[in-house]
Amino acid sequence: MTPPTEGPGPGRPARPRATGSPRPARAPRPAGADGSSPRPRPAAPREKPRPAGPRVSRPAVPTGLASSAARFQRRAQDVRRRPVRLVAYAAGALLVVGLLVWVVAFSPLLAVRTVEVVGVPSSEVAPIRALARVPLGQPLARVDQDLVAARVAERATVADVSIERSWPGTLVIHASPRVPFLVVKNPQGQLKVVDAEGVAYAQVSAAPKGVPTVNAASEAALSRDALAAAVSVVKVLPVGVQHRVGNVTVSSANLVTLKLGKTTVIWGGVGEPERKLAIMTALLRSSPKVIDVSAPDTPVTR
Repeated sequence: MTPPTEGPGPGRPARPRATGSPRPARAPRPAGADGSSPRPRPAAPREKPRPAGPRVSRPAVPTGLASSAARFQRRAQDVRRRPVRLVAYAAGALLVVGLLVWVVAFSPLLAVRTVEVVGVPSSEVAPIRALARVPLGQPLARVDQDLVAARVAERATVADVSIERSWPGTLVIHASPRVPFLVVKNPQGQLKVVDAEGVAYAQVSAAPKGVPTVNAASEAALSRDALAAAVSVVKVLPVGVQHRVGNVTVSSANLVTLKLGKTTVIWGGVGEPERKLAIMTALLRSSPKVIDVSAPDTPVTR
């Protein structure tokens, strides 16, 4: 049999409280060592109220063997999809390249619309454009630049030519005209203009102003080598000596003669022009009738 517990219970009266004496007050806290009042205790931090509403449960993160299986499955899917992606990328790249090739090389979007000729007098533009024979409407990328340049170079008045594509539809022909250096008079009395390279490129009725005239003793004197020999003589002569030259005659590539006052100078060919000039200048002081510097190692006067 369990002993009865203290305290009120059924069938047992409650213990009466003592009411005679008041409850003793708490003793004040002792002051600090310096006599200051004791510091109050810091208030406990309040908790932030949670937002109302149902709680959202986070999905469970697979761990261990389940996590490894999920990663393996994702990698397997990536491996299976990789060839499909590569094929798609390659097909897209080929489509873009094919479209670009069609636009540049076959479509009328970038076709030749105009042909410009620059670098020559206006009188040369139409003949050069006719020689180029570039059809309008041809794709600019498919124009054979070397072929067009070769056609234009057939014109004797053109010294140099280059072709440029100016997108979207202009072909530019850069041509450099030949510059007259001397005029050669053939045995029939016709005048032909010769440039600094010894190329006779045009026939004129009168020599251009300031251009010296050279006489050709025969048709052989009109060859490229013979004219180059005549050019070499005119090039090396100083301006002061050129005004004294009365006549320059070309007989062949190895025989050019000129008249300086009363002295005939047998120049020879194109070799050693500066040395020949120095020897001729020194020998002219004695005013001989003939000076032969065709072989500058053994000059002759008489």
